[in-house]
Amino acid sequence: MAEMYIRVAEEENEEPMEIPSEDDGTVLLSTVSAQFPGACGLRYRSPISQCMRGVRLVEGVLHAPENGWGNLVYVVNYPKESALPDNKRKMDEIDASSAKIKRGDQKTSDLIVLGLPWKTTEQDLKDYFSTFGEVIMVQVKRDVKTGNSKGFGFVRFAEWETQNKVIAQRHMIDGRWCDCKLPNSKQGPDEPMRSRKVFVGRCTEDMTADDLRQFFLQYGEVTDVFIPKPFRAFAFVTFADDQVASSLCGEDLIIKGVSVHISNAEPKHNNSRQMFCLGRRPSVAALCG
Repeated sequence: MAEMYIRVAEEENEEPMEIPSEDDGTVLLSTVSAQFPGACGLRYRSPISQCMRGVRLVEGVLHAPENGWGNLVYVVNYPKESALPDNKRKMDEIDASSAKIKRGDQKTSDLIVLGLPWKTTEQDLKDYFSTFGEVIMVQVKRDVKTGNSKGFGFVRFAEWETQNKVIAQRHMIDGRWCDCKLPNSKQGPDEPMRSRKVFVGRCTEDMTADDLRQFFLQYGEVTDVFIPKPFRAFAFVTFADDQVASSLCGEDLIIKGVSVHISNAEPKHNNSRQMFCLGRRPSVAALCG
């Protein structure tokens, strides 16, 4: 079967690049982001209405419009914080000019990559991050007994400027959003070590410990799940790595069709507990009294 391509560009008036599709006619978002780092979707101008239309994205897979991909030029979407590609380039230029002053005495560090899909290999990581700059080391952390991925890894770049650019954005790797951060040991002495446990608020009674475990395994190894009895609309999830826990704090995630809120689990700090309860729905806030 001949390989099929779709035409993709950052702007409508720019020369497009051909991106390969899968055997079923879909296109992986990771394939797009490999050529356009930071991409989060595609849009195109409808030949009928002349309005821009979004391409349907489901779990990292882009699906063709009703009449197929055709010869249309598909424009890259970026997250809101990136805004327009022109703005992104301007910010990169400002960062580059300011970095020149102290680049000479700055050394790169191993970055932890959180939220990796189980199937991601070290070669996949290297291929993706090489689009940002020279990669001198990649590693996927695996279980010693099973050899299975633990859902995170490490990467190191040759250039400090490249490292900063990678840390400043989220990354779509093999269809999943991942974060790159400096490990705790590389952060300032005033930064406290983070807890490995997170508080999961807004839970519903049909959520079991196994449901939560299976959901959070996509981010990293889960060592414990605790749901209070009688049911109190929250749970605690403990990860093997504190970086995974900290990366999820503040997020609103969808579990079994319900939006749950993730925050740091600090039971010994009453003030922190009260701060969490502010703004929560009455049934949850009542638990904090």
